[in-house]
Amino acid sequence: PTPQTAAPEHETGAALADLLASLVAIGRSMQEEFDPQRFLDEFSDQLQRLILHDRLVIDLVDEECRTFTVFAEHACQALRLHQNFYTIAFEPRARYLVSEWVMRPVFAGETMRVDDFRADSRFAVLNPHERKLVETGIRSGLLVPMESGGHVIGALVTTSLADHAYGEQHLTVLRQVATLIGPFVHGVVLLQRERHRRRRLKALEGLTRALGASLNVRDVFARLADAVRPVLDFEIMGVALLTTSGRDLEMLAEIDDVPGSPETPSRIPLEDFSFAARVEGGETALIHDAQVDLDRSRPGDRLIIDGGGRSCLIVPMRFGERVGGGLYFGKRQPNWFDRLDVEVAAAVASQVVLAVQHQSLAEEQRRLASVETHAKHLEQRLESLRDELGERYGFDRIIGRSPALREVLGRAAKVAPTEATVLLTGESGTGKELVARAVHHASRRADGPFVAINCAALADTLLESELFGHERGAFTGADRQKPGRFELAAGGTLFLDEVGELSAAVQAKLLRVLQEREFQRVGGTATLHADVRLIAATNRDLGKEVQAGRFRDDLYYRLNVFTIQLPPLRERGEDVLLLADFFVRNLGAHMGKADLGLSRDAREALLNHAWPGNIRELQNAVERALIVSDGGLLTAANLGIDPGAARVPAQTLPTAGVASAPSRNVDSLPDTEKRMVLEAIREAGGNKSKAAALLGLTRSQLYTRLKRHGLES
Repeated sequence: PTPQTAAPEHETGAALADLLASLVAIGRSMQEEFDPQRFLDEFSDQLQRLILHDRLVIDLVDEECRTFTVFAEHACQALRLHQNFYTIAFEPRARYLVSEWVMRPVFAGETMRVDDFRADSRFAVLNPHERKLVETGIRSGLLVPMESGGHVIGALVTTSLADHAYGEQHLTVLRQVATLIGPFVHGVVLLQRERHRRRRLKALEGLTRALGASLNVRDVFARLADAVRPVLDFEIMGVALLTTSGRDLEMLAEIDDVPGSPETPSRIPLEDFSFAARVEGGETALIHDAQVDLDRSRPGDRLIIDGGGRSCLIVPMRFGERVGGGLYFGKRQPNWFDRLDVEVAAAVASQVVLAVQHQSLAEEQRRLASVETHAKHLEQRLESLRDELGERYGFDRIIGRSPALREVLGRAAKVAPTEATVLLTGESGTGKELVARAVHHASRRADGPFVAINCAALADTLLESELFGHERGAFTGADRQKPGRFELAAGGTLFLDEVGELSAAVQAKLLRVLQEREFQRVGGTATLHADVRLIAATNRDLGKEVQAGRFRDDLYYRLNVFTIQLPPLRERGEDVLLLADFFVRNLGAHMGKADLGLSRDAREALLNHAWPGNIRELQNAVERALIVSDGGLLTAANLGIDPGAARVPAQTLPTAGVASAPSRNVDSLPDTEKRMVLEAIREAGGNKSKAAALLGLTRSQLYTRLKRHGLES
């Protein structure tokens, strides 16, 4: 067979002009409803004047040149492949992978003339569609790119049942035809695409009704999915929200049409997905084929692949300027979603965002209502506790009638209404914290918190963090931000017990707070205001500590604004008995021994004891007596007081302005304390914790005394 004869050039020009006029006429007749089949049937009749053909096809390729669709096909029934699955039907199943077709070079701008498909080496390997055409008798063909606006938008293909039906002249003519028809087809597709887009978005108006049925997104998710299906075909739909840390995704709701599908974990690390960065950045992730596009080494990607997902559409959910989660759609077929679906999915996502915000708002309102109710209960309870605390920690609740104690309470009552820093001095166990609380509850800050910290009980680094707080990541183990005691005491009083034990570094930072009323958390840069009243306490002579270079003089002057010296228990006379009776009543009531009292010999023993551990030692002695007592009166033997630690006779105590020589028969107080410490350690078998308990001291207080007497070893 020989190629068909091409028409003379002047006839070709006239035929092309007629073809263009025909395009315009067809376009006008189909302004409202475009019928691609009718269009191509009429166009084929016109084209037969220029190029004889048995089959005419117009293909449209997507912008990424990944898939193409058939705009229209003209042929007898036996030669038709696509059965009206055309471009403007916008059917996912109408898409074909460019890479699977021999004609793929045409979409890259090349032309192809095939004399005989059976003999052409380029067509040695055919896909099922191409093979069917050859089997039904197609022998030769012309394939030319179709352009619009300087870009290839598809292909124009004519084929014949005769081999060698076309020559180079026909190829030239078909290229001219493609140049004419390209912009027309492109315009039709853009118009139909816009109409399709509007119809889909219009159909989504039903989402508001579906989501408005409940403020709980999970409750209406099935109804939401049903409202989306008419405009976006999917098998899997879900919503996941970012946790507050921003590192994990938490499943809010999910629907899978396939029964028995693997259940999605309720919480998944964001980094498990290869597309996470794109979605976090506000970009929609369009996965054409999960088996090709995703990374099986990523646990999240593997979850999608193993679940059978092939096509995926993951849309970021924006809450203001922040991406707070994602809406995703899945299909178990590849190449199901395209760029047209992205806008629809984004519109659905915006509605879901509103629903989530309404749900959060409703939950917040419920929470606030609950908090408000709880706050009222707490306020009532706080008022009640405040009254109780006033009764418990007021000056009139401090037990004792001795002149020494009355002087202390008088000074405390005078300084309480002021904002002055108070320094409480005296031996351990004399009740410095009790006096500090009384000052707080008599001050203008009584409604604020009273926060106490023992400076000797913590290592320097830990103490600094406890006082000033720390930022997340400030040191190993700092997995969250933590406010310090200065923040916790805002509006109230901060009590620093054993302030004499502070290291030089912490002293410097404390001085800055006292001078400037400002501080920074450990590891932080933000400057915070210290709205606290400071009460400090120590059993050391800070003046001597300053002289020895162990305590900063400038800090000492800041603390030593108003000093209250608390007397040791041995100088408070019969206050010992008042305190002992109080402990017997209160501790006895807790132990179920409320009917016990103190015998005469017990009272004498209490009065004669030196009480190096002061009130704490007295409380421990009474508690021991209550434990071993079988009823009746508590005896001196029950108290377990060391008779060797006798009180220094009154006449040996120094009086104001008079120096008194110590008695040769009575140890000095330091010697008595040293001896008692040694005896307690001996009795405890060298266990310092037990020895401290026997003395009524804390472990840190015992170590202070060991250091004082050179007994560290």
